[in-house]
Amino acid sequence: MSDEAVATSPEQQRALEAFYFREARLLDNRQFRQWLALLCEDIRYLVPSRVNVQVDNRQRDQEAMLSVERELEGEDSRGCPIREEGYLQLTLRAERAYKINAWAEQPPARTRRLVGNVELLAQEGSQYRVISNFHLAYTRPGCANALYSGQRRDLLLAAGSGFRLQRREVVLDYAEIALPTLGLLF
Repeated sequence: MSDEAVATSPEQQRALEAFYFREARLLDNRQFRQWLALLCEDIRYLVPSRVNVQVDNRQRDQEAMLSVERELEGEDSRGCPIREEGYLQLTLRAERAYKINAWAEQPPARTRRLVGNVELLAQEGSQYRVISNFHLAYTRPGCANALYSGQRRDLLLAAGSGFRLQRREVVLDYAEIALPTLGLLF
């Protein structure tokens, strides 16, 4: 993945950020059905697992020596992703929150997402390749609070006056999973 951002106009940058801010608000307010309307029906939602790899000294003096990509599993049949879902699975998870027997979320968790460092990496026609960073605060009564952080690598499609999410890869920042749940929408 190229890390070179392309130049954006102030209006285009505001439109991208507005999409992400609205998405965060909908998820934090538990408006999951409205969030689903932001997704393309052919969405691919991936959270690759991350492994702790040794530095390859043969790549000394090269950025590849420390590349995050070396730590990710789940793409191209390497390893097993933490989550790999499509529209149907995301819809089932969103609708599950409204069921009376959703015991795992009673009472519902309280979340707060902060999204920043939104950068447009490429634009081809109506497709926008965008990266952003996030912090997600997670609290539940009777449980310890947790903080999730990471990077999201998205493919957005221009749709009307906004965007729809076609692909998301969430790269979590962790060395060991000591978090209460990975069933969140990041």
